[in-house]
Amino acid sequence: MSVINVFLMGGTKESIEIIKHLKDNFNTYILTTTTTEYGKRLAIEGGSDYTIARPLPKDDLIEILNGTTDFDLFVDATHPFASHVTQTAIEVSKICKLPYIRFERYTSNLEEFDKTQLYTVKSFEDAGKLIEKKFNNVNVLHFAGANTMEKIVKYSSPENFYPRILEVESSFEKCEKLNIPKENIIPMKGTSTINENLELIDRLDAGVIITKESGDIGGVGAKLKAANEKNIPVILIQRPEIKTLDEKTVVHNLDQLDSKIKKILF
Repeated sequence: MSVINVFLMGGTKESIEIIKHLKDNFNTYILTTTTTEYGKRLAIEGGSDYTIARPLPKDDLIEILNGTTDFDLFVDATHPFASHVTQTAIEVSKICKLPYIRFERYTSNLEEFDKTQLYTVKSFEDAGKLIEKKFNNVNVLHFAGANTMEKIVKYSSPENFYPRILEVESSFEKCEKLNIPKENIIPMKGTSTINENLELIDRLDAGVIITKESGDIGGVGAKLKAANEKNIPVILIQRPEIKTLDEKTVVHNLDQLDSKIKKILF
């Protein structure tokens, strides 16, 4: 079987699973893009043949795709909240006339959780305003990543703000810029378990949790279960809608990915 050249936009946990799966089941050359050196290291460990670790604007993507490698497939496995990246990916795949597949994690089933303690909002700006209005005097446990902190902290006191961030230099720099006390910062690796969340809630005397609707693979279920057990509210930011995304290009698991690849290339 001839080599399938795959351009993979990654940086997520499932993107590493995709790399391993493609290597195990197809004869592939995989170029992976991530935005961090941490993501690059994981992609290389997963088996990526070549990895680029920086944000890629539209023109750079086109230059890579029109370069020396004749790519057969564009797989977008970026985070569901990186909507601008997916919009660019869709546009670039059309310009370069490459088959596009969006690998998107399932949403979480919220039916089993206490709705009276769940506040669903459409944006981080809305989350910040809700903090200011309803939870301004409690400790805020922020599970939504370093890039979203600024929109929350401008409505909340940095002294009451406890972010769980990726253990990379850029995240610590963002905390310093926002005047978040060093003792408030919670470095992380991977998603947290229910017990870890319970320990954090107790230790920090958290009065509210902020998190994205990033699916169970992003630890949403574990955060909600811990919050329910401790009877504290959760502010859940909904996934952004991507209007240019054709649902026919979307897959949610590796079996669906296989079927889509075979339909496109074989």
